[in-house]
Amino acid sequence: MSMIDNLSLRPLEYKDAPLMLEWMRDPEVAVHFRFESSSATLDSVQKFIENSKKMDINANFAIVNDYDEYLGTVSLKNIDHNAKSAEYAISLRKMAQGCGCGYAATVKILEHAYYSLGLNRVYLNVLSENVVAVKFYERFGFIFEGEFKKHVFIRNEMHSLKWFRLMKNEYETIKDSEQ
Repeated sequence: MSMIDNLSLRPLEYKDAPLMLEWMRDPEVAVHFRFESSSATLDSVQKFIENSKKMDINANFAIVNDYDEYLGTVSLKNIDHNAKSAEYAISLRKMAQGCGCGYAATVKILEHAYYSLGLNRVYLNVLSENVVAVKFYERFGFIFEGEFKKHVFIRNEMHSLKWFRLMKNEYETIKDSEQ
């Protein structure tokens, strides 16, 4: 049985905070973040978890294995019910990368977006130099929409963003082709 066989999403819990701090403070994981995560504290992470319980315009979930071990966070942000859209984001602990957890969690959050929330469009942006993430999104089936050149200022330099989308009908085509 692989790590992803019993993967599930659940609301974030306070017990997840130490393992959230693990990926936030891991320089290899955090190198592509647009926020300064190395200064995160247990208190700041617990406040994020508390705020995530409100789940109004953001839906943040813990990715967990069958032992309820926290592997990462997957989110729908800026949920707009009028436009039927939301922004996707995912962060995984290093030990959960490269084993299919990201793929399985993405399927689960998209199912939630399209079939529970009734959304039609999920989009994301990623730093252009984050080649591993860009390849993941392309392999998954996200559609590249364009690049904002030198768009964000991070760690004293300008960076470009690549934008991707996945419409509900595009997701259903991907799902149908896998069956």
